[in-house]
Amino acid sequence: MANTHFGYESVDEQDKARRVRGVFDSVASRYDVMNDLMSGGLHRAWKAYTLMVANPQEGQRVLDIAGGTGDLAKAFARKVGQRGEVVHTDINEAMLRTGRDRLLDAGVILPTVVCDAEQLPFPDGHFDIVTVAFGLRNMTHKDGALREMARVLKDGGRLLVLEFSQVARPLRKAYDLYSFNVLPKLGKLVAGDADSYRYLAESIRMHPNQQELKALMKINGFGHVDYHNMTGGVVALHVGIKCS
Repeated sequence: MANTHFGYESVDEQDKARRVRGVFDSVASRYDVMNDLMSGGLHRAWKAYTLMVANPQEGQRVLDIAGGTGDLAKAFARKVGQRGEVVHTDINEAMLRTGRDRLLDAGVILPTVVCDAEQLPFPDGHFDIVTVAFGLRNMTHKDGALREMARVLKDGGRLLVLEFSQVARPLRKAYDLYSFNVLPKLGKLVAGDADSYRYLAESIRMHPNQQELKALMKINGFGHVDYHNMTGGVVALHVGIKCS
C-alpha cells in the first residue's frame, strides 16, 4: 500500500480517507461556529469574493464539491435561479446532512450527493462552474481530483479552488503561533476536539503553495490558471479555465 500524509503524519492512503472522515464527523455540528471564531468572520468575505469572481449566470449548472454546510451552494443557487442547477456534494455524510438541513431551513432545495471528488458520478462536460472551498487539501490524490473536476466541466468552464495557502513571510511567525497554540485550544473549548484542529493546522502546511497548486492545475486539465491571495495569503482563490 502507498503512503500519504495526514497532517504531519505518514499514513496508508486508504487510512487517510477514514481519518479525514473522522475529523469532520467530530466537528460537523460546530463547524460554522468554529469557522467564524477561527477567521474572525473573514471566511464569509472569502466566499463572497469567490462568488463574485465566479460570476454565475441564470440557467448555469454549478457543482459544489466538499460543499459541507452549504454556504456556497446556497449563494450560487440564488444566482443561477430556477432554470439553473446547483449540486451540493461532500464525501462526509455528517457534513452533508448538516448542510442539507441548513439549506432546507433557508428554503433552498438542492440535489445533495455523497461522493468522492476523485470519482465524480457525473457525465463529461456537464457543468459550467465547479467549486471546492477548503476541501482540496484533504484529498488523497489531488491530481486525480483535479482531472475529475476538469472532466465534468464544459470546455471554457471554470474551476474555483478556495483554500488555505502560504502566508506572506512577515506574517508567518505570528500565524504559526496562532495555528499551533491558539487554534487547538479553541477547538477543544468550542468543539470539544483539539486534535482535529491541530490536524487542520498541519494539513495547511502540507498543501501545495500558490505557485505549486497553479502548476498542478495546469497539468491536470486547465489551460489557464490565475490565483488571488486574500488576507496576506492566509487563503488563495485559484481560478482555472478548462481548455480543450
